[in-house]
This record gives sequence, structure tokens and C-alpha cells, in this order.
Amino acid sequence: MTENKRIVLASRPMGMPTADNFRLEHVPVPSPGPEEVLVKVEMISIDPAMRGWMNEGTTYIRGVMLGEVMRAFAAGRVVYSQHPAVAEGDYVSGLLGVQTYAIVPAEQLTRLDLSLGPLEWHLGVLGMPGMTAYFGLLERGKPKAGETVFVTGAAGIVGATAGQIAKIKGCRVVGSAGSDEKCRFLVEECGFDGAIQYKTEDVDRRLKELCPEGIDILYDNVGGDILDVGLAHLARGARVVICGAISQYNEPRMRGPSNYMKIVTARATLTGIIVFDFQEQYPEAVRQLAQWLNSGQLHTRTDFVEGIEHFYPALMKLYTGTNFGKVVLKV
Repeated sequence: MTENKRIVLASRPMGMPTADNFRLEHVPVPSPGPEEVLVKVEMISIDPAMRGWMNEGTTYIRGVMLGEVMRAFAAGRVVYSQHPAVAEGDYVSGLLGVQTYAIVPAEQLTRLDLSLGPLEWHLGVLGMPGMTAYFGLLERGKPKAGETVFVTGAAGIVGATAGQIAKIKGCRVVGSAGSDEKCRFLVEECGFDGAIQYKTEDVDRRLKELCPEGIDILYDNVGGDILDVGLAHLARGARVVICGAISQYNEPRMRGPSNYMKIVTARATLTGIIVFDFQEQYPEAVRQLAQWLNSGQLHTRTDFVEGIEHFYPALMKLYTGTNFGKVVLKV
């Protein structure tokens, strides 16, 4: 019988996750039941949202139970199908988990068109992060040509994609990132109009220089201090899109913005983005993003980690800021 290697949640993190919070197991792979599909997982998406999924209780989705396979978006090849709509050899994606084989109801899978781009793109720019950037910016930010957009955590897959879409829509775009190399990537490869190295530069001063008329759309992936600074520079009628708060995920108590009255004085709006709300529109977004990628208007970068046993180091790349691009675990 085929062996499945899987990472399960062994204990709940208190603050920053540790290696002891996870356990590698070797278990047999059972046969799929009616309407189910057996997928050989080839690539696993490592996402900041995983930290919230490790907590007990339910927010927009139930937390991972102790002893359960760690939740993750992943992609792979169908090796056995009990559903007529999914054939052996098809490439699919879904919440397959951090494991080498997954049995999933066929209705929960998305068939992938690899003519649009390589498999890793379907976990990044053409997958959940790309959908988050696309709908977060276009449906929540509602950009107009000539407006100024500030993206925090801009060198990550969501931030870089959101910023580039804003450029395609005719906006002026400034991003923040945590290294000189990432800032060069934003300007030289992604076409941003400016980048702020938040670890070494005065963000407030640089925003005054780069956004003299204020910020029309603040797309926030970070939270904490940089969100407060960004709020201080809102233009009248600005839209603040809260996508994530990676600076806060491992804190014992999440700190909200202290500068929130700027929402009042700027007559601004503040809203959140949960990508699952737009599932019916995914195919349209995938087609558009693929068109921009293949025309050279949109660029993306992948940070590969090899081996399922390296799940924890791959995850920690996100929370230490050592990743450069979309983190993908190759099984």
C-alpha cells in the first residue's frame, strides 16, 4: 500500500510557532470513496494565513484540530478518480493539506490549465494569493487612473501582485519592503514608482516625499506601526483595504490601528478582503492575470523549498521576512 507522509498540528503555538507544534507522520493511503479523488501532491502553498488556522475556534474558517493534517492549498496530479468529471492525469488544486497524497471530494477541487503557466503559478499569482490581490484591489480598493496607491509588505506575492495591477490600471504605486534587494525588485521588475525600506528608512518622511498629495488606496498586508503611518497620509476619500497583518499574527494580543480617526477626517473607508467571497469569479480573474503575465505586464517570483519535512523552515520564512516571493514547498 502507498505511504502518505503528512504534517499534523501537534500543539497550538503560543506566539511564534516552533518545530514542536508539528509532527511528521507516515500513514497508509486509503482508497477513495464514491465521488472522491486521490491526488499525488506535488507543490504546497505556504501562506501567512496558516498562523490563524492554527488557533482554536472559528473565524472565517474553522481552526485546524490537534492531530489533523495541517491545512494548506496545494496542487498535484490525480492518480485515481471516482468521479466522472475528474480524470486520472488531471492537474488539480484545492485545500489538500501538507501531505504527499490527499483524498478529496471532487467538487472541492479546481482543475488546472497548465497552458496558462507552470504549476507553481497556480498556487501563487493564479491561485489564492493572486485572487486576493485581484479582488482586494479591484473590488475593495476600486482604483482610478492617476490615483496613488501605497502597498505594505509589497514584495510578497499578494502585495507585489496588487501593486502591479494598480500600475496596469494607471495608478502611481509606492510599496514598502524589508530589504534593499526587495525594494529594487519592486521598482526594477514590478514597475513601482517608489519603494521604502521600512527597516532603515523613515517611512513617514518617505511617504511625504513619494506621496505628496496623499494616499488614495492603502493596501495593507502588515498592520502595526506601518499601518498607523500610512493612515496619517490618507487623501480625502481614500480606501483602506485590510488584507492581512503579518506583523501581528504571532503577538499574544493583536494590536489595532491607533490612528483610526484619520478615517473620519479623510472621509475614508476601511474594509477587509476574504478571498473566498469571490469564488464564482475566479475563472475570470485567472484568465485576466494569465493574460497580463504572458504579455509581460505582470511579473512574479517563487521561493522554493524542497521536501515536506522542511515545512516548518518554509513557514518560518514568512514570519521572519527571509522569503523572496511566493513560498512554495516542493514535495
